[in-house]
Amino acid sequence: MGLTRKQMLGVMGAAAAAPLVSGAGGPRVIRRDVCVLGGGSAGTYAAVRLRELGRSVAVVEARDRLGGHTETYHDPATGGTIDIGVVVLEDEPVVRDHFGRFGVELVRLTGGGEGGTTAYVDFRTGRPVGYTPPAPVALPAYYEQISRYGPIDTVIDLPDPVPAELVAPFADFVAAHDLGSIVRLVFDYGQGIGDLLRLPAFYAINLFGQGVAGKILGGGFVTTAAHDNSLLYERATEHLGGDALLGSRAVRVERSRSGVRVLVAGPDGARVIEAGKLLVTIPPLVRNLGALDLDGTERSVLGRFEPGAYYTGVVRLSGLPAGVGLANAAAETPYHLPPLPGLYMVGPSAVPGLYNVKYGSPSPLPDAVVRREIRAGIERVAAAGTYPVRFEGFATYAGHTPFELHVRPRDLAGGFYRRLGALQGHNRTYWSGAAWHSHNSARIWIGLEKLLPSIAAG
Repeated sequence: MGLTRKQMLGVMGAAAAAPLVSGAGGPRVIRRDVCVLGGGSAGTYAAVRLRELGRSVAVVEARDRLGGHTETYHDPATGGTIDIGVVVLEDEPVVRDHFGRFGVELVRLTGGGEGGTTAYVDFRTGRPVGYTPPAPVALPAYYEQISRYGPIDTVIDLPDPVPAELVAPFADFVAAHDLGSIVRLVFDYGQGIGDLLRLPAFYAINLFGQGVAGKILGGGFVTTAAHDNSLLYERATEHLGGDALLGSRAVRVERSRSGVRVLVAGPDGARVIEAGKLLVTIPPLVRNLGALDLDGTERSVLGRFEPGAYYTGVVRLSGLPAGVGLANAAAETPYHLPPLPGLYMVGPSAVPGLYNVKYGSPSPLPDAVVRREIRAGIERVAAAGTYPVRFEGFATYAGHTPFELHVRPRDLAGGFYRRLGALQGHNRTYWSGAAWHSHNSARIWIGLEKLLPSIAAG
């Protein structure tokens, strides 16, 4: 959605032909205190809160909706809804406040969920794997161990020097502290992280951090009563009105001591946003930031990021017994974790015949490849005689890439996140999103609350 290729080329050509200044016949100028690039979880929350703090905003979002990874499928046949992106959130005051300001009712999740049975199969062969996940009895010990490093799932503030056990593979951290019983739990929660056991332990602890582990131990999780988390963003769109520039892209950004100018290409043509500050919430890969006038410091830091990949969707299936879901496992691997790229799971939804599917890869893949492999994995289950399941097509599909940005161990040990944090405020620019907090809306919003006073300051 958003701009067509022809529209984008036209605006880019006009931008290249003239300096980014206002004048007779030039793009319409919008003046705001803060320009926000990206209207996902971080960008939408920041825009709403900055308004509450008395600052004017403009949000530039490439898609035709706000919400980012929060996506909901609406089944036209039954009217049922299936959240395929963000499904649950930590039960935190910041979460209840944010949904409450838009009148979206939340319900507390109970431990039993919707019930049902999970069968463990190897989607490479379609055959069952004799595996039952152990009870995560080591979770309290895990929580105690990670708490030594503070809330690094909210604000990444690592000790200097970075402890060796955070740089070493997560498999080493698990072995050193006898945490084997929680590995499957971390893997299932941390879908999209990639090769969990080989990545530096920091990334597992950042994703499955104090917030998530603490809520499992003694807090709770919530979702919308309507099972439609996108309601939050639909109502935020109404609230922001013309300040949410949907289907739009930043073509060129110029930053100076006096302010920020952003040339935006949108469905209604070109506009220039003149703002005092810039907040960037899109994934901070250098290739995503081609519009920005990145300096050498920014480029050298952000250029170290490498992306993972996560894919989600809803498929139509027949032949599985009611309430049965399939989870991927392997017989020959540590903790029976399946090799990736591959399916994580195929799970029944509240709509009969529709199943959630999740697929992960250590690095991005073409959507056509992922869709083909999802279907092939399911069809192998039938070919092996495990279940007479029949794949009948995708109801919806979404590629969430880039996902779980990470750096190599030597960069992590060398103080990468200290340098990343030092970019806040540099060149009148602030940064938020999963790469700065974790892939967790509650943690992003709590982290933003610590950053917003600096952004809102005169």
